[in-house]
Amino acid sequence: MKTGSSDRPVRLKVDHLGKVFGEGEQAVCALQVVNLEIRQSEFVMIVGPSGCGKTTLINIIGGLEQQTSGDVLLDGHMISGAGADRGMVFQGYSLFPWLTVLKNVEFGLKMKGIPAQHRERTARKYIRLVGLEGFENALPKQLSGGMKQRVAIARTLANEPEILLMDEPFGALDAQTRVVMQELLADIRRKTDTTILFITHDIDEAVLLGDRVYVMSRRPGSVREVLEVNLPGERSHNSLVLPEFLEIKKKIMDMLWRESNDAAMGR
Repeated sequence: MKTGSSDRPVRLKVDHLGKVFGEGEQAVCALQVVNLEIRQSEFVMIVGPSGCGKTTLINIIGGLEQQTSGDVLLDGHMISGAGADRGMVFQGYSLFPWLTVLKNVEFGLKMKGIPAQHRERTARKYIRLVGLEGFENALPKQLSGGMKQRVAIARTLANEPEILLMDEPFGALDAQTRVVMQELLADIRRKTDTTILFITHDIDEAVLLGDRVYVMSRRPGSVREVLEVNLPGERSHNSLVLPEFLEIKKKIMDMLWRESNDAAMGR
């Protein structure tokens, strides 16, 4: 965690959140009493067994689903639906195939009624930030998977949301591209001081990027433990072999193994 981050205001608060799908005998409890806090400029990761409700949680925070119980507050205000104050990046790029990189990044600003000159200047700023300068006029079909995800991140950041919500954004990328994108995101975070909540099934990714890691239980999902991540130096692929990194990774692996083993044994 960044030095002094505990003195920063709470940006996102999830309070006793619960989610049940269906009714009666068909009801399935996906989330049960989830509590979570993210302070301004923190990078918080969530990991957990498959089916534990990670995506349901981030969809509720993003306003795409409605919780059954509990509250979600952003800067002290109750979240009741989708809003521009939360930017979402998914594994699928969701780019408009007929628009250039520049026009894709400009799109949200255009919907807000931002004047053309201002939105182009803003879009170019974030295109540079994600390392795609020179590709402004390219179409999505001309880009690799990693480049498409860079466009998706630039488009979201251009709207300057209060918090960036990321649901396994690098899950479809090959291992080498994934590490490159992780380092890029760490660099973007340093340069923009963006508050980020990131869902992943990749333990290395969670420890490499996060200030804190929330480890969830199997369904019904709840927070099993919260781990602080304090790694020396700037985060990069070199961090993956640090003793501090390996210690935290082992703790998370052991927790997730116990969750999966208990589920398999019916405990």
